[in-house]
Amino acid sequence: MQIDPALRMLGLAAKAGKVASGEFMTENSVKTGMAALVIVATDASDNTKKKCEFYEVPMYEFGIKDVLGHSIGKEFRASLAVNDEGLAQAIMKKMD
Repeated sequence: MQIDPALRMLGLAAKAGKVASGEFMTENSVKTGMAALVIVATDASDNTKKKCEFYEVPMYEFGIKDVLGHSIGKEFRASLAVNDEGLAQAIMKKMD
């Protein structure tokens, strides 16, 4: 099975301690201005997707909850925030 390069980059970001995962932690990172990128699972609720739009943080819908969580070594996650500008740029390049 081929692992998506963007998911590999998310795993590296998580190991570096630059990922906030889960709805509460993602929202906190966005509100405090730490988030450089938000990734929301395609099967997340509409309410989860709307929260980041107000703060104008780049947001991508990518994967499903199980895949997002697994990519960072956790169980399912509806949303993730990448808190490093360089890693966020690298992940966005892989997603495009």
